[in-house]
Amino acid sequence: MPATPKRICLISVEIFAWGKYGGFGKAMRIIGRELVKRGYEVYAVVPRRKGQQAEEELDGIHVLSFKTAEALTSGHLYKKINADIYHSCEPTMGTWLAMQAVPNAVHIVTSRDPKETHDWWTEFSHPSKSRLQVIKNYLYENNFLVRKAVRQADAVFVPAKFLIPKVHSIYKLKSEVHFLPTPTEIPDVTVKSSQPVVLYMGRIDKRKRPEMTLELAQHFPHILFKVAGKAREPEYEIQLREQYKEQSNIEFLGFVNQFEGDTHHRLLAEAWIHINTAAREGLPNSFIEAAGHHCAILSYVNPESFASRFGYHAAQNNFREGLEWLLSDQNWQMKGKLGHDYVQSVYGLEAAMNEHEKVYHQYFRRHGGQ
Repeated sequence: MPATPKRICLISVEIFAWGKYGGFGKAMRIIGRELVKRGYEVYAVVPRRKGQQAEEELDGIHVLSFKTAEALTSGHLYKKINADIYHSCEPTMGTWLAMQAVPNAVHIVTSRDPKETHDWWTEFSHPSKSRLQVIKNYLYENNFLVRKAVRQADAVFVPAKFLIPKVHSIYKLKSEVHFLPTPTEIPDVTVKSSQPVVLYMGRIDKRKRPEMTLELAQHFPHILFKVAGKAREPEYEIQLREQYKEQSNIEFLGFVNQFEGDTHHRLLAEAWIHINTAAREGLPNSFIEAAGHHCAILSYVNPESFASRFGYHAAQNNFREGLEWLLSDQNWQMKGKLGHDYVQSVYGLEAAMNEHEKVYHQYFRRHGGQ
């Protein structure tokens, strides 16, 4: 066995490309890209999307994919890669298959969005695409083999400490669960807009309840509301655009790819407040990114007390009250600075990647590496 790990395989339900642009995939792509920069040979295994080939290269990452019908028979991909470390960026059947295919490798898991029964019910009640898709996701991500794989992993991590007891409960873990921060690009300088800007950045899906942001805009005509993102179901987005087309202080910007150009950074840099109306979240990457750009957070969910510490927690869907408070006495500015300072120290790209690299080396040595 080599003295240090050389080849790392990342496993997830998505990578930020080929029409799939969620938080899991974003984290996976950033981690993979940064590992490549640090000299590792990096692979990723994901379900194949429209327009994606069986093997691709993305930011130096060797991306292997499988068709939906091959989801339970894709173990040969992990064996072909023969990595030193397999890191599941969210536990799935891929976690189990990788363990069976390459049992002597190091297998670690980050549970980014652990779901208990009531969380799955929320997903089912507010599906991003369809209720059938939620059922398929449940079977692929939460069956007894996946739970067994998590229990057998060399180490289990979460991107936010408040998730630790939840992960213990879901997977019936006896070993310790550790915190591993999601690496986030944080600019040295941000220049805010001269007028108040509220930014919604995320999928325009029913579970995210974007209509609440659009309704809020009607009560604050002097504030510009920018909506960046697209829907999995285009008809839903078309309906919202049509309904609010006469609202002059709403801008629909469509999908913004943070890996292409500077639009993503510019929108966050200009915004005063980042709004999240979702019915359920883990700790969204968007919270961390927004806080890193000195945005205050206005949110219904409050993971890791993030909204209450660095903005306003609209626990009763009282977004109007929250926005009024943030805009008074420069509260948004004060909360934005608190959030920036925290995120920079914990989730900054260099600091978080150093933690990932330390974890890989630590468990590789425990597994027999020298």
